[in-house]
Amino acid sequence: MGEQQISVGVGAVVFRGREVLLIKRGKPPFKGRWSIPGGGLHHGERLEDAAIREVMEETGVSIRLGGLIGVFEAIPAGADPDFNRHVVMVDYWAEWVAGEPAAGDDAAAAEFAALDEALSRVSWDETRAAIARAEKLRNIAVQTPDSAGKRR
Repeated sequence: MGEQQISVGVGAVVFRGREVLLIKRGKPPFKGRWSIPGGGLHHGERLEDAAIREVMEETGVSIRLGGLIGVFEAIPAGADPDFNRHVVMVDYWAEWVAGEPAAGDDAAAAEFAALDEALSRVSWDETRAAIARAEKLRNIAVQTPDSAGKRR
């Protein structure tokens, strides 16, 4: 058995109106499956900066982070021989700022999909949970009165 690895990844659930940005993975693990954009944290890089960078590298889309969704784990279970790492993933929700999605880096495809479509396309329950939680957090943030008491 090789050396066991633990790594940190970042991801973002990016909203454009009622649509969510998805990528189709172009490399193992989970090649060909739909997910949210994300990837590995670089040494010395801030988590938020990594999330913004990964979305840009994989999709060409500029984003503004809205907040933290949560921390998720992918633990090797032996079911997928391409996946043998323990990954701690820090996911954010974000708003689209500019750019039309185009596959880049290790993504085979990138596109916005309606929320319900996005939830049905992703194959991992943790990703579905992240998308659902992102929508709730986004709705709370948008409906919270600002300091002047006005709704945003």
